[in-house]
Amino acid sequence: MKLLFTLCFLISFLVIKISAQSEKKMESVNRSDLPYYNIPAEPELYTAGNMAARMIDGLGFRYYWATEGLNETDLEFKPSEEARTTAQTLDHIYGLSNVILNAVKQKPNDQGDARQTLTFEELRKETLENFKNASDILKKSQDKDIKNYQVIFNRGDNSSEFPFWNLLNGPIADAIWHAGQVASFRRSSGNPINPKISVFTGTVRE
Repeated sequence: MKLLFTLCFLISFLVIKISAQSEKKMESVNRSDLPYYNIPAEPELYTAGNMAARMIDGLGFRYYWATEGLNETDLEFKPSEEARTTAQTLDHIYGLSNVILNAVKQKPNDQGDARQTLTFEELRKETLENFKNASDILKKSQDKDIKNYQVIFNRGDNSSEFPFWNLLNGPIADAIWHAGQVASFRRSSGNPINPKISVFTGTVRE
């Protein structure tokens, strides 16, 4: 009887250990697959590009954790009949991420561009990668380059151009706003954001 108890204990211990190692491995894969698990190290120099990039990095970190572990109930949640669902809010953030990236790539936003049909996982990945790519371009930019990063909207034969200032107070600030909404919505749908993250330091307590 004692031997049987010992064997059961050892088997249980091994199962728990293997499960923990599997989860740790999966977490490691997830971290390497997507940017902004942690906020990148701060630049040494305070340049216009680095300052703008840091805003996007802060946005990317917030978005990563606002969307980490969302389920179908979360995605379908909306606080009122008139409000967007979480899924619709994420789709809007994805659109904003495209505007941000297009601006620093000096590429117009064409109204006729076909919107892709993406799964939640695909949408999350592309949004994070858009933020990361925009940040990388800004970090390599010289101060004189910033004025060239205009927000351009093409609507048929009409075109509207806005300076980089509008990118800051428009799409970037708007995306931060909506990332906060997603964090709030998921709390209301019973799946609050990871309490171990610190948006001040851009890190996660282990």
